[in-house]
Amino acid sequence: MAKRSQVVATVVAAAIVLGGAAAIIAPKLGGGSSDDAVVTVKLWDEAVAAAYEDSFAQFTEAHPDITVEVVVDPWATYWDNLVTDVAGGTAADIFWLNTFFTTYADNDNLIDVGAELGDGAADGWDPAVVAQYTRDGKLWGVPQLADGGKALLYNADLLADAGLNDSDLEGLAWSPTESADTFVDVAKALTVDTAGRRGDDPEFDGSALAQYGYNAAFDQDAIIFNYVGSNGGTWRTEDGFEFASDASAEAIHYAVDLVTRHHVAPSAADTNENGNFSKEQFLQGNLALFETGLYNLKEVVDGAQFTWGVAPVPAGPAGARTVTNGIIAAGNAATNNKEATLEVLRWLGSQDGSTAIGASGSAVPAVLDARGAYTAFWDAQGVDISPFFAGETFTLPVLTSTHAQEAEAEYTPIFKSMFLGDTEVDAGLRDAQEKANAALAD
Repeated sequence: MAKRSQVVATVVAAAIVLGGAAAIIAPKLGGGSSDDAVVTVKLWDEAVAAAYEDSFAQFTEAHPDITVEVVVDPWATYWDNLVTDVAGGTAADIFWLNTFFTTYADNDNLIDVGAELGDGAADGWDPAVVAQYTRDGKLWGVPQLADGGKALLYNADLLADAGLNDSDLEGLAWSPTESADTFVDVAKALTVDTAGRRGDDPEFDGSALAQYGYNAAFDQDAIIFNYVGSNGGTWRTEDGFEFASDASAEAIHYAVDLVTRHHVAPSAADTNENGNFSKEQFLQGNLALFETGLYNLKEVVDGAQFTWGVAPVPAGPAGARTVTNGIIAAGNAATNNKEATLEVLRWLGSQDGSTAIGASGSAVPAVLDARGAYTAFWDAQGVDISPFFAGETFTLPVLTSTHAQEAEAEYTPIFKSMFLGDTEVDAGLRDAQEKANAALAD
């Protein structure tokens, strides 16, 4: 079986540039003959790419005439590069998609998986993911991952330093009404400035932090959507964005205040341009509470050099509600190797093809029969993952417009400015919503 170094390229400072788009290329798996069909698979997650090593090694035993090449492109550049690749005809044969899939489906860039793999292909796949990626009666990819909800990873050593323990994280509540809020006080107690003063000290200096209590930031999946949902707000409907509504605005105000008013989280100057900043701080022992999904759990297991645990997220006025999402492996309709591509898609949608994902602990497989391997992995690690499934989960409606990426490009700079404290929240939300909806309608 091939070693990981044969599958996933080491991330280097200078990425290979193809047609102006940065990408990280992994060598081939397969027979290597000049007569082989070469199928490229592009994704953004190195941990899952490592699991694909085991999966594709098994695949090539049964299909020695098909070479699989894995391309790992980090999230920060993935979407811009994908637009360029699809437009230029250089896209991978198979590539991961999230809810941005509508643009590609409506422009006939994707293989109709339901038609090509058969009506019964979806029977063993997570129904929520199947529904999320079904459009106009067609399924546009093979479900690969299905999130649980979100939870708080906590540094038990930092809790103890503050005179707290895991029981103090049970039953926490956040609220726009200060008298009903119990979360801010805990976050303040876990925040320390460079002079050693905690966030609840009158002399505390929020501009010079040595330890962060919590990871509030413009992180839509891990932070923003969850606050909006747990306040009974709406981020978007099928027709457009509604994040400037009263309930949504209250929730976003709260998240911004954690950074700019209470100073219990890293500055947006650090998190706006580095989506991994909070994770890095948690792994380095400088962040007490890290709200995240199961997608980061294995990295914490492998990298944390301190005692840590898992607790439920604080409940909002509408309860503990966190967003969940699925990921598909989509087939490129313009592939030059359609039959080989379909064989790889069939493999990725099978129990044998997805068990490696679960067995690695890197993500929850969307193939239902492969999930037992995921549960077994974490049971063996002694990690209780139940808090990730403790609250209510919800999914965002898929936009009917094909301009979701353009809309996000409009509102993202405004949100980043709000988290920096440079833009007033209510005015920023109205501006962002107007510009995003205009982009959808363009």
